Amino acid sequence: MVDDPSGYVDVLRGDPKLRRKAETVLKARLKLWEEAKQLARKAEGTELSVPEPGPAPTLDDVLADHERQRLFRIIEDLVLWENTTNEMVLQAARDEIWQSWRRTCAEYADHPRAKELFDRNKLPAFHDPFAGGGALPLEAQRLGLEAYASDLNPVAVLINKAMIEIPPKFAGKPPVNPDAQREKAQMDKSWRGAQGLAEDVRYYGKWMRDEAEKCIGHLYPKIEITAEMAKDRPDLKPYVDRKLTVIAWLWARTVKSPNPAFAQVDVPLASTFMLSTKAGKEAYVEPVIEDGGYRFTVKVGKPRDAEGAKNGTKLSRGANFRCLMSGTPIAGDYIKTEGKAGGMGARLMAVVAEGDRGRVYLAPTVEHEAVTSKAKPEWKPEGAFVEDARAFTPCIYGIKEWQHLFSDRQLVALTTFTDLLGNACERVCRDGISAGLVDDPQLLHEGGVSASAYAEAIRLYLGQLSA
Repeated sequence: MVDDPSGYVDVLRGDPKLRRKAETVLKARLKLWEEAKQLARKAEGTELSVPEPGPAPTLDDVLADHERQRLFRIIEDLVLWENTTNEMVLQAARDEIWQSWRRTCAEYADHPRAKELFDRNKLPAFHDPFAGGGALPLEAQRLGLEAYASDLNPVAVLINKAMIEIPPKFAGKPPVNPDAQREKAQMDKSWRGAQGLAEDVRYYGKWMRDEAEKCIGHLYPKIEITAEMAKDRPDLKPYVDRKLTVIAWLWARTVKSPNPAFAQVDVPLASTFMLSTKAGKEAYVEPVIEDGGYRFTVKVGKPRDAEGAKNGTKLSRGANFRCLMSGTPIAGDYIKTEGKAGGMGARLMAVVAEGDRGRVYLAPTVEHEAVTSKAKPEWKPEGAFVEDARAFTPCIYGIKEWQHLFSDRQLVALTTFTDLLGNACERVCRDGISAGLVDDPQLLHEGGVSASAYAEAIRLYLGQLSA
């Protein structure tokens, strides 16, 4: 490891904020230097007459500093995102690791267990017992070390298997999908690393998406931009008469107002009305109270009441809100009572669509709010979860079974993707056998690399992508 007491490497870790800060500081110092040139010249005589404090650097100091700067340059190249797959940059780092290890082996050549612990022809393995997202073992593997990762969280285990364990099993293998096989017949192409695996994930992922759209596309309609919608929103004019793909529906939980005058109104529990806080692209929900009820509109630009938009109907920390109609406080205990009595509902606040150059935020429509009622799930997860508010808070709001954590539309989508995963796995297995993979029942967890094992690998990736 390179010691960097100056903190120099921190600026080079690929963080754009750090990099911009460094550039700003550098420009400021250059400007200061330019303005101070005349004053600096006056000081030249003194500088030349007074030696630098401390002992003069030795030859070893100079050589060590030169070596440190050389290693810094390798790190500078390594942390750049565009060099993630640059083999020349990676190989330079691997070579340095090998040199460092062999120097260590030579230093401990007289150790009683040197043959076992300090084998100059084998790098020590990298072990991460709590690997989480797997960033450390993945980088260790890229740098040539044998990596081992584990975790108590099953999701983390799956992520690490997908990133570290599975790709090496099928490294250098071509994809098996029919399109790739047709191209292979026309031209000879080499597949490095996990390129073939990634190509198949893309192919069968697209197949799953297309099949899902056929099955449940009617539950996820596009939204048409009308002239009426663009009347008060100049930013929508380029989209008039176009249908945009919706990427999110934003809902707010509701309860009956505690104010007797509005007891029939389901008021929203919204922690914020801000949809986008990005400078120059602000968007927010603005409730309009009318006819004894309310509706949601969406506006762009900075809100007139910035604090109100930021807080939504939330009053303070925890489940404490205010009634949108009357301003009456809604205590956490009232919300819990309503939830347990089955009085908690939901209201669509906004729709987020895909625009030409980013997201487009839109007010909810009757069609998009009503479409969820068309979803009729054929399967629901059964069973109650633990009623321990310290670990899982939904139970204090009357939500006691797993199925109640999902809307009907979500359940239809989840079951559709689950069914398609099985179908995709069968297709991969058939295509793999056609492409020349061994027709062997040995599964992935048994160390298999057959068509069946490969299909399992693809299914794991598709499952994570559709979760």
